[in-house]
Amino acid sequence: LLAGGVDGFILETFADIEELLAAHLAVRSASDLPIIAQMTIGENGNTSYGTSAETIGERLTEWGADVIGLNCSVGPAIMLDAVERIARATDRPISAQPNAGSPRSVGDRQIYLASPEYMAQYARRMIDAGARFVGGCCGTTPEHIKLIHDHVASLQPRISHVTVEESVSDEAADPVSLADRSQLGTKLAHGQWVANVEILPGLGWRPDEMLERAKTLKDAGVDAINILDSPRAHSRMGVIPAATIIQREIDVETVVHYTCRDRNMLGMINDLLGGAAAGLRNILIVSGDPPTMGPYPDATAVFDIDSIGLTNVVSRLNHGLDPGGNSIGEPTRYVIGVAANHTAVDLDREIKRYAWKVDAGADFAVTQPVFDTNQLETFIQRTEEWQVPLLAGIWPLTSLRNAEFLANEVPGVAVPDSVVQRMKSAQRGGRKAAEAEGLQIALEVFEAIRELVQGVHISAPSGDLHVVVNLLEAMQAAR
Repeated sequence: LLAGGVDGFILETFADIEELLAAHLAVRSASDLPIIAQMTIGENGNTSYGTSAETIGERLTEWGADVIGLNCSVGPAIMLDAVERIARATDRPISAQPNAGSPRSVGDRQIYLASPEYMAQYARRMIDAGARFVGGCCGTTPEHIKLIHDHVASLQPRISHVTVEESVSDEAADPVSLADRSQLGTKLAHGQWVANVEILPGLGWRPDEMLERAKTLKDAGVDAINILDSPRAHSRMGVIPAATIIQREIDVETVVHYTCRDRNMLGMINDLLGGAAAGLRNILIVSGDPPTMGPYPDATAVFDIDSIGLTNVVSRLNHGLDPGGNSIGEPTRYVIGVAANHTAVDLDREIKRYAWKVDAGADFAVTQPVFDTNQLETFIQRTEEWQVPLLAGIWPLTSLRNAEFLANEVPGVAVPDSVVQRMKSAQRGGRKAAEAEGLQIALEVFEAIRELVQGVHISAPSGDLHVVVNLLEAMQAAR
C-alpha cells in the first residue's frame, strides 16, 4: 500500500480496543502517515467488550491516533450520542460513519431504512457535536452521500477545548500482592510447599456428599480443594456455587477450576465478579473440553475467548478494570492458575502458549498428570526463565483399566508403556495389589520431582478419596 502511494490509513470496525492498538502500532512501525482509528459500538453506546465512548476517546488520544471515530453497527441517533461523549474526552478530530439505520428483513434481503434526508440531518448534528469527518457505512448509497454533502457544505466544525492531558484516563490500580490475596497465594509467594486435591461437584443439587468429601480432605491436611468444572463436558453443579458452599460450610480454601467452554465473555465476567463477592480467591483457568466429548452430542460450544484471553481478563479485574478499560471499583483478589501440558506432542507450541499465559498474568501453573519425569524435567528446563510456581499433576492409578484409559482416551496425558505393564502385572494380584502399585508409582514420581516443583495437584481417580488420603500421608512422611 505504501509503495502504491496511499495518503493514510483507516482502521475501522474494531470492537476490541486492544486489537485496534495492535493495528495502530503495526501501521506506525512502517509509516508516519495519518491514521483514522474507528471503533464500532452497540445500542448502549459501548463496544461489545464493554469499552465506553469516553474510554475510546481517552485511549486513542493517548496512543496518538490522528483521527478518532466510530463506524458501523448502529444508526445515526445512537452514534450522535457517542460522538458527544467522545468529544468531551479528546481534542483530536472525530469521525462518524453510521449505518443507514438498522436493517430489516424484506423477503430474502436486508434493507436499511434510514432515508438520505434523515442521514443528512444527523450528519449536521454530528458536526455540531464535534465531528470533523462524516459519512456512512452499511446501507449508505450515493444518494445518502450527496445529501450529506449538500447539508454540511457550509458548516464549520466546533472547536474542542479538551487538552490531551485532561483526556488521559486514570491508570489501573495496583493489584493486591500475591501473598495477601489468599492462603494459597501466601504459600506460593513465600516458596512454601503446596498440596491441592481435585474433587467433583455433585451430579444433582444436594451438596451433602460433596461437603463430606471436602471435610475428609481438610482433615487430611490439604492446602486447597480444586473444584472441577464440568470435566469431560458432563453437566454438574456449577463450580462457583459449589466452591462457595464448601468454603462456607467446611472452612477450607478452594480453587475454582474454570473452563472457557460454554460461556461468553460477559457471562464469565459476571461469574468472576460474583465469585469475588462470595469470597473466592483462587482460580485455575482452562479452555475446556468440547461438548462432543460428553454425553450431549447435540450441544453447541461457546468459545468467546480461550484460557489465555481469560487470564488477561482476570488479571485486568485484579487491576480494577474490566476488559473495556472501565473501572470496577476495588480490584478483585484472584490468585490465577493456568494449565501446562508438559507432554504436548508439539512442545514448542505449548511453550509459546505457556509464555503467553505467564505474560497475561498467571501466578502459578498446574501440569498434566506426571508419569514420565524426564518429560517434566525437559519442560521445566525450557520454561525456567519465567519463574512461575509449578504444581505437578499426580494421579495415583487404581487399576489396569484406569492406566489404559489414561494412556489411550484422555487427551494431553501420557502414560509410558512401562507404567501400564507394571499395573498389568499388579492386577493379577487383585484390586488391592493394583491399588498399592499405583500408589507406589505416584510416590516414585513424587520423590523424583519434589525438588523441581513447588507442590502437587492430586487427582482422585473415580473419586476414590481413601487412595488420595493414603498418598498424602505417604508424601508427608517422605518430606
